Amino acid sequence: MNQQFNLTQVALELAQSTLHEHSFDQLLATVERVIPSDASALLVVQGEQLKPLAIKGLMPDSLGRRFKIAEHPRLKAICSASHALQFAHDCPLPDPYDGLLLAKTGDIPVHACLGLPLYDKNALLGVLTFDSLNANAFSNISANTLSTLQTLCSAHFKTALELAHYKHHAQHSSALVQELTRDALTRDGGEIIGQSPVMQTLKNEIKLVAASDFSVLVLGETGVGKELVARNIHLNSARKDQPLIHLNCASLPENLAESEFFGHAKGAFTGAQNARQGKFQLADGGTLFLDEIGELPLAMQSKLLRVLQSGEIQTVGEDTPKYVDVRVVAATNRDLKREVAQGRFRADLYHRLSVYPITVPPLNKREHDITLLAGYFIEQTARKLGIKQLKLSTEAQALLNQYSWPGNVRELEHVISRSALKAKQSQWQNPIVTITSEHCDLTPQLSNTVQINTQNTIHTACNQPLKQAVESLQFTVITEQLKQHNYNWAATARVLELDRANLVRLAKRLGIKVKKTI
Repeated sequence: MNQQFNLTQVALELAQSTLHEHSFDQLLATVERVIPSDASALLVVQGEQLKPLAIKGLMPDSLGRRFKIAEHPRLKAICSASHALQFAHDCPLPDPYDGLLLAKTGDIPVHACLGLPLYDKNALLGVLTFDSLNANAFSNISANTLSTLQTLCSAHFKTALELAHYKHHAQHSSALVQELTRDALTRDGGEIIGQSPVMQTLKNEIKLVAASDFSVLVLGETGVGKELVARNIHLNSARKDQPLIHLNCASLPENLAESEFFGHAKGAFTGAQNARQGKFQLADGGTLFLDEIGELPLAMQSKLLRVLQSGEIQTVGEDTPKYVDVRVVAATNRDLKREVAQGRFRADLYHRLSVYPITVPPLNKREHDITLLAGYFIEQTARKLGIKQLKLSTEAQALLNQYSWPGNVRELEHVISRSALKAKQSQWQNPIVTITSEHCDLTPQLSNTVQINTQNTIHTACNQPLKQAVESLQFTVITEQLKQHNYNWAATARVLELDRANLVRLAKRLGIKVKKTI
């Protein structure tokens, strides 16, 4: 009777819910009314992998992970099932969330595990997973209840996915939208990981300019992911089925640059034993990504300008011009305006390239994205190193979030790879390998934003009585550390080297309140 009542409530809530950007979290929270658990997740199928869309009771970096179905027996079994699948409490199959539960550190002991595959007719859309440390938590849920819940959730999930597709790509037809999204998210290196406001703005800019045929100039520091932005511009454009050709201008020998761009005929110069197409011919109908455009020699700049103006290229060793239809996306970490002012870059070429400039934010400006990116790189690294389960300790997460990342996303990827190798060497006998702060080999630093906030606090404190100044600084430090640790009191207390109870009392006295979440 109680299950029937809960199902009625679920049906009403799903029917009355407004589909928006938090629809997936809402779906998971609603289902929890029928299937309470210590950890649950909603994952969408993307090719041969599962991507988490909403989680509860799991480490925050879980959202950045991508689970290869073939490598996780329980997820594979759920994806292969037609109905709800409950695993025996002593099932020997490894759990994909081992070491990731907030309620339990280390390997998950004997526990209950339940999976709900979500279908649209015969097509698998995604899965719902539930884990409970109570081995009998799901035993009393009837098959009829699970079947009805599966039907309700599948229908709602399908609608939410379709709405997301139409919202993001309204300018395309439904079939093209689905194909484009699948291609962009499953192709190697195609997905931009990040949920911070600056990254949401960047994604919106990419979608806006991708629908046009404008030349784009991608600006940003080394290692921020400028090539990834160029790839997403191409994947979200009408040229997505045509080639995306990459050319690094910094690696071009000046005497061979023209041949690389426009190709050469057989015998055009010494060593040209065969005819060869240039990058513009290879990219005809598609996109040409010119990386490090600021390094291009002046002599080649004028020839590139001619192509951008007329689409006309001149193959080395041939007299007849050819015409190509190529969209150019260029990238640089240089200040091209200053290069133009100092005569090292042509002003007319700069204006042709920067019809729509896009600036990629540095990693230390991307609030909370470091944890998601770490999860993404951890899953990749675990696969490369053959580690069954690789996780990041709370202290290591705090350290990563406090570092300034001068090398940006590329540096983070290298730190994760290096740290994982060290962790594997020191914990080779453990089924779950944990990256600790010692493995990261980083000096804790505050990001620029935190430094500015701290400086402002100190400046304000200097104009206050000593007691009030100390309390202001305590308030700032504690609230900042709580944010960095996802409002986990125990983790915050460890970093601040305080007893948890003393920290809670101090926070209460300072008026620091943390909203409870479900």
